[in-house]
Amino acid sequence: MSYAFDNSKPIAIGSDHAGIEYKAELVKWLTEKGFQVKDWGTYNADSVDYPDYAHAVSTSVEKGEAAFGILLCGSANGVAMTANKHASIRAGLCWQNDVAVLVRLHNNANVICIPARFVSYFVAQQMVETFMNTAFEGGRHATRVNKISCS
Repeated sequence: MSYAFDNSKPIAIGSDHAGIEYKAELVKWLTEKGFQVKDWGTYNADSVDYPDYAHAVSTSVEKGEAAFGILLCGSANGVAMTANKHASIRAGLCWQNDVAVLVRLHNNANVICIPARFVSYFVAQQMVETFMNTAFEGGRHATRVNKISCS
């Protein structure tokens, strides 16, 4: 299978307490598929601050240490807002597979944000698979993506 990201680099993943169960399952699934995964935490269900994990994942993607990022929290809004503060991060909040296609195809997203309280694990896994397999379309979308950053 051909992936849209450099699969020689690890996938960065992080979540707050609301996404910890899905994160653990995604790490297991990705590892079983042969991917390297860098798990930035959290590692238990104690209440934590989602920006700590969103910044860690985003920084690793921004520095080129990770192929792409996966972030989970209850609504995915907090992690998406935090990740998008990083100049070279394009974090897309996905709640169904069609959205995962479009954030890659049209927006060249490099971080997928998943609302663990609003999607099933099956949908979350499907969205990650779609995200990894969808290449950026470029063309007119490249012009638009190049206008996103304020820096």
